[in-house]
Amino acid sequence: MKRSDMRAGTSMEGDNVVRAFSESHVERLTGLSKGQLRYWDKTGFFSPRYGYENRRSPYSRVYSFRDVVGLKTLAILRKDYRVSLQHLRQAASELSRLRDDLWAGTTLYVADRKVYFKEPDTGRIRGAVDRQYVLLPLARVIGDVARDAKGLGDRPKDQIGRIERHRYVARNAWVVAGTRIPTGSIRRLWEAGYTAEQIRREYPSLTRADVEAALAHEETLARTA
Repeated sequence: MKRSDMRAGTSMEGDNVVRAFSESHVERLTGLSKGQLRYWDKTGFFSPRYGYENRRSPYSRVYSFRDVVGLKTLAILRKDYRVSLQHLRQAASELSRLRDDLWAGTTLYVADRKVYFKEPDTGRIRGAVDRQYVLLPLARVIGDVARDAKGLGDRPKDQIGRIERHRYVARNAWVVAGTRIPTGSIRRLWEAGYTAEQIRREYPSLTRADVEAALAHEETLARTA
């Protein structure tokens, strides 16, 4: 197989890209389940860069963009190249001596379901055998994560114009579905003289239907208070 060009077209911390990701975001961007993420964190295989010491608290695992690229790389190694988790752990033990961001910043090769890498000092591929190697297209991974991260703000159609409330979102306040924007904040802007379009400029992720639903919901709350 022909080697892929490793020159990335998108910087690892590119402009206009979300830089902090929740477990749900990482699940959507990498295809890894929350159970996998938590198991890898618990066993020390892959921990979030911004994890809280108390992992039982809500939103205690927050991942960086570089974390997501690394996890996407691991997902590709596991699913596309069928590299075993045991082998990845062994590779991690070796690669961790070279750099902290081993899964996001190291040139990786795969052959016979095993990971190989280029030694920084000698330029030789450690453990290589007499065959062609598949170069993991890290540049593509970075670009894919950056593209998909920008689309995280896109909400499903069934959330448009709907109001909801969750225990750990905005202190259990009523919010526009799929966001953390309280309906009370929208009402206060409306009472301050903002039009629906001006409110949308304050909250670009909202649609006109969201604003109208939030105001209607607040009016209902006021009547039943």
